[in-house]
Amino acid sequence: MKLYITAPSPFARKCRIVAREKGLSIEEVFVDPYANAPELLAANPVVQVPTLIAPDGLPVNDSPVICEYLDGLGSGPRLLPADGAERLRVRRIEVLADGLLEMGVKLVLEKRRPESERSPSWMTRWTENMHRCLDALEAAGLSADDFHIGVLNTGVALTWIDFRHPDFDWATGRPGLVALQAALEARPSFMETRPA
Repeated sequence: MKLYITAPSPFARKCRIVAREKGLSIEEVFVDPYANAPELLAANPVVQVPTLIAPDGLPVNDSPVICEYLDGLGSGPRLLPADGAERLRVRRIEVLADGLLEMGVKLVLEKRRPESERSPSWMTRWTENMHRCLDALEAAGLSADDFHIGVLNTGVALTWIDFRHPDFDWATGRPGLVALQAALEARPSFMETRPA
């Protein structure tokens, strides 16, 4: 299998961590999606990372889909429960963390625009949304001892915020998330995939 990634992408990092946690060997190929890397463009019409090329040669796009696919292939405990209320609980946490990331990515992209083209009202809204996601994740009482895709994704999001938004104070008043991030970043799968 081959996984197209960029080193700083939190969505790619999520997939890289799942592969490691599940004991899977995947070739990681660094590409530049903004340059329309031909191999990525051939596999994903929207030219986004991560994109996985499965053993049958077919592409698998979008990090939640890739992670679920890898979770079904690898060894060890499932990161996404098979069905029922527990699956919904884990998915809800995963989606909150993805929402947090999506707001943060929008801020990064907006800050890359010339200052005269930036939208202060949208930047304020995305920042407020990030705080609401963080509050909801703190209220969820997450623990690294209950390791699943939602917890994994939350840890990825917190470290990515530190990486891309070092001036954004997410930790104050959220001791549960601070403890969660510290515990997760001590795992080998997290240490091997830190953004650079």
